[in-house]
Amino acid sequence: MNIPSFLHPVTRSSASFTRRLIAVGLLFSGSVVGLAQSTHRWTEQQANEWYAKQPWLVGANYVPSNAINELEMFQQATFDPAINDRELSLAEGIGMNTMRVFLQDQLWTSDPEGFSKRLDAFLAIAAKHHIRPVLVLFDSCWEANPKLGPQHPPIPGVHNSGWVQSPGAAELMDKSYYPKLQAYVEGVVGRFGKDDRVLAWDIWNEPDNGNDARFHEAPHKADLVDALLPQVFAWARAAKPTQPLTSGVWNGNWSDELKMSATTKIQLAESDIISFHNYGWPEEFEAGIKELQKQHRPIICTEYMARGAGSTFDNSLPIAKKYNVGAINWGLVAGKTQTYLPWDSWDHPYVLSQPTVWFHEVFRKDGTPYRQHEVDLIRSLTGRGSGAD
Repeated sequence: MNIPSFLHPVTRSSASFTRRLIAVGLLFSGSVVGLAQSTHRWTEQQANEWYAKQPWLVGANYVPSNAINELEMFQQATFDPAINDRELSLAEGIGMNTMRVFLQDQLWTSDPEGFSKRLDAFLAIAAKHHIRPVLVLFDSCWEANPKLGPQHPPIPGVHNSGWVQSPGAAELMDKSYYPKLQAYVEGVVGRFGKDDRVLAWDIWNEPDNGNDARFHEAPHKADLVDALLPQVFAWARAAKPTQPLTSGVWNGNWSDELKMSATTKIQLAESDIISFHNYGWPEEFEAGIKELQKQHRPIICTEYMARGAGSTFDNSLPIAKKYNVGAINWGLVAGKTQTYLPWDSWDHPYVLSQPTVWFHEVFRKDGTPYRQHEVDLIRSLTGRGSGAD
């Protein structure tokens, strides 16, 4: 989830950058090496052969309209197969064949069997609609104190007002909790890592996103994440999935190794396939693709399309098709996440009036398109869905 400047992480000092590199180096000389002896990153050839077997991948980041976050999506009390079925049918109808879906570690830790059954049910619904999701294991965006149970209602007029991180700040700072994170990763990937209904694993969403002081982040969060991220890749690989692993780059320079952040270096070094986020104008979108082509691996944009920021289906999707890049926009159906509202709603809630242009989302809650032209374009470019050319 790319976010505006007031939520961007602060520029880190060179000393902090060096400490993070040292921490990562120590990890590679320790536990990660042991796991890497039996598992490995895909070669460029393996990655490209896998991608050659896929159709052009087009989809959305999916949260059902009745859920404010990933906890509400999958907890027993609020998991709603009927809504998932109805909304994924809308996606199928416009030619989408993948969804990016966020999981949360506490769902597994509290009830591994129940969560697995609900995830299995969701995958069955997605398969019914010829959709293979990318499953996201961890996420560094928004609220840093996730709690199971009933979630608070949406804050009126505010974009994504209930989204939660995984792991939370307390868990990230507590190394004694890490075995539970390992059990979660190895448990979920172990159970679904050879399941043809799953397209890929997104190991960590925007891992170095520092958000904003209002979210009460862990001190030295980026250092902690950079030390943990290679371990999470290793845990996932220990389960020997048949699907590729990735973590999307989203911030800073992606082409010059001397200018890359420590986090970006880890993401690019560990990912089987390359993924990225871009909410900019088409020139920025295309430039990002060209930077990442130097990796010689398949590329999927796992977040784009923020109309008010210059990122639109009309601008970005034809470019993605030109370069055979997968394209997963933010949002499918407007609902409790309220991500049709712009980022600046965190400082200026849209309570008395709605924005003229929706920020994210494709469909209204009743299933009608926000813009008919957009769904027609998606159908036309994918050659799939009802009414495709």
